[in-house]
Amino acid sequence: MVNWANARPDSCVRTAPLFGLIALALILRVAAALWPNVHHPDAIFQYMEPAWRMLGGDGVISWEYRYGMRGQLLPVLIAGPMALGEWIDPGGSFAFFLPRIVAAICSLSIVWSAWTLGARVSSIHAVLAGFVGAIWFELVHFAPHTLGEPLATAAIIPAAVLLTRDAPSRRALAASGLLLGLGFLLRFQYAPAIGVLVALTCWRDPSRLPPLIAGGSIALAAGAAADLANGATPFAWLIENVRQNLINDRAAGFGVSPPSAYLGRFWAMWSVLIVPIVAAIWRGHRHAPALFWAALANLLFHSLIAHKEYRFIFLSVAILILLAALGSGDWTRRLRERGVRFVALAAALLWLGASLVLGMTGDMAAFWRDGAGSVRLFDRLRADDRVCGVALDGVPFHRSPGLNRLRPGTPLYLIDPDDPLARSDHYMPGYNRILAWAPARLPKGYSTVACEEEGGGKLCLFARAGGCDADAARPIAVNTVLRRLDR
Repeated sequence: MVNWANARPDSCVRTAPLFGLIALALILRVAAALWPNVHHPDAIFQYMEPAWRMLGGDGVISWEYRYGMRGQLLPVLIAGPMALGEWIDPGGSFAFFLPRIVAAICSLSIVWSAWTLGARVSSIHAVLAGFVGAIWFELVHFAPHTLGEPLATAAIIPAAVLLTRDAPSRRALAASGLLLGLGFLLRFQYAPAIGVLVALTCWRDPSRLPPLIAGGSIALAAGAAADLANGATPFAWLIENVRQNLINDRAAGFGVSPPSAYLGRFWAMWSVLIVPIVAAIWRGHRHAPALFWAALANLLFHSLIAHKEYRFIFLSVAILILLAALGSGDWTRRLRERGVRFVALAAALLWLGASLVLGMTGDMAAFWRDGAGSVRLFDRLRADDRVCGVALDGVPFHRSPGLNRLRPGTPLYLIDPDDPLARSDHYMPGYNRILAWAPARLPKGYSTVACEEEGGGKLCLFARAGGCDADAARPIAVNTVLRRLDR
């Protein structure tokens, strides 16, 4: 059995294939970034819209920001590529896509991590783990989304690889601390996993802690600076987040699930292949036990939280898949030593086939489509210089891709069935475009422009000729309605 703590890269492992795997991963992830789906509205309204507001644009302000529950670091990081995208393509879509491409590039750290973990065992393990890290459908799907979970995972896993080196240098420990601190800021609920990881890698050698803490302090200082730069008290968002979600149960209002729910989610994502995947995880966990226990700690912690979403446990998903790849590397090497020809190629093809099948069926089929229809309709609106106001009629605001996808200065209105002010003819002069579910009963003078499949229904764009009186619809401006309904 390989001693994980003292494992060294196989002397026969060449790094040349790593560059090919990174190139493959980059192609897949950039393609995913250019596909305009939205895995979860948080990617837009918790991060993209605040970044757009930092650049002087209009943005939807969700209740989390009104209550001061979100840190400013991730929006600050997104604002850079968003500004560059707007400079390259003024008024176009690149401001939306460039942050996704940057997020996708960041996820390449997982491919490097998989390769490095595998190289500590053999060349077969390196290539197979790197290949799985490059092509596995969940890793590709989540990579471009500007969410805290995949970005935190892209920081924490390479940090773990650095920590589990044999006698890591102070520089490596400081880099690991920086990445772990960044991972904490991006998804503070990953703190238990980070704690387990640090405990298992440092308890025998406490001298690792000072450079680790120094690196983490740099990340925390950056987070505090981002908060201060945007007029917020550093880390007050963390306290308010805990208060609102754990004490006031705000998150529970979005749905609750039993502790066993994530097991069902694994079945929904991996189907019958969960059996060989779990067997491979158990086989491979001995190559990186600290990562294994961190993944389990993360899974257990999130299982105890009433409101559950699959993206919350993405760190565990990524780790477990990499461990499964290492486990399959054990079996592949054993068969190769017994003279079975082309077994490494067969193993890679099996992983590829599993990824393709699972990635195009079940819940994943809906994940790939979700949000793409509304993005295409908003692209039409942005390209139309006759648009002077857009109303979401019975369409939840989170089904839109945000104000950053409209022309600057274009107001967005919300006609919400729970809003007593929504149904008044007085507001109609304020907009000349409506988004509504089909079939829709529309005011006189509107005609259908286009319809797109969205969220299991058909979302349609309707238009009328003429201009707008912005003052007429001011009471149903999207942020005014959200504030009134406390959403």
